[in-house]
Amino acid sequence: MRILLFLACLPVYACAAQLVPPTGFAKPLPHTGHGSCVTLPAPYTADLVFRSKYEGSDSARATLNPDAEKAFRDETKPITDFERGISQMIWRYKYTGDAKTRDCILSGFTQWADANALTSSHTNHTGRSMRKWALATLATGWVELKFMPGSPVKENTDIERWLALLTDKVVQDWDGLPLAKTNNHSYWAAWSVMAASVALNRQDLFNWSVKEYRIAARQIEADGTLPNERQRRERAAAYHNYALQPLVMIASFAKANGVDLFPENQYALQRLANWVLQHDNRNTDWLVPYCTLVKCDSVTISLRDASPPQKNRRMGGDLTVLYQP
Repeated sequence: MRILLFLACLPVYACAAQLVPPTGFAKPLPHTGHGSCVTLPAPYTADLVFRSKYEGSDSARATLNPDAEKAFRDETKPITDFERGISQMIWRYKYTGDAKTRDCILSGFTQWADANALTSSHTNHTGRSMRKWALATLATGWVELKFMPGSPVKENTDIERWLALLTDKVVQDWDGLPLAKTNNHSYWAAWSVMAASVALNRQDLFNWSVKEYRIAARQIEADGTLPNERQRRERAAAYHNYALQPLVMIASFAKANGVDLFPENQYALQRLANWVLQHDNRNTDWLVPYCTLVKCDSVTISLRDASPPQKNRRMGGDLTVLYQP
């Protein structure tokens, strides 16, 4: 009911400007590679109920369960293989313009769309997490296809119908959680919905993502930490890093559409980023888009550029290319 009321209160945006990604997502790339297709798994239409790799852990959820982790990897392999395959082919297509690769991408999307894959209402927390992670990959991939020069997907009703259905499910999964349960998973859900809002040109989804970002920003304390990630004890630093990644992407996409989220809660994102740089700088994918939001100092830029290219399929693929100066 809360979701419906929120959406019902929104004005009509039929005449609003097209939502857009940061400029690098629409930048033409030199055709220097060779196109090829990836064999994709059959659409995943089963229940989204999976074991957690932390099964049996205490409240900190910091102890991996090897048997449960293997079961999780095995059960979710069709979903992750679809994500990887689609992302790989999109980048091959961006670098080649190869028609066969394009057709394989669209065929893969269409098969999963026609099957209404990933939309089961029978879920658990791990299943809902898989749904929003998959959406992050698929929505950013669709953005790149839709906004590239000579786009092959200006309109594709069937695929966009499915992406919209998937996105609405993610909103339902993660909307209105109590603060005690609002953590990195909510931020990744908000990022996936932000990417989808641009892919589908839906202002209601954009607004929902911004709302969730602001909730996240208010959770960031004066020292730059997130209370719900601190509870992960020995994994706290890694989870702060993981929580930061989708927040940076939301801020980047919001900025591209004239909404500056960086000052929220007295520049909370910068406090979180500074804390992460001090405690866990092993994964620095997020620095590439982050340094377009703030003027990074020379030390941070050196860290950003230490191991290019920075790639993360759930953030758009090759971030070094997408955000290079």
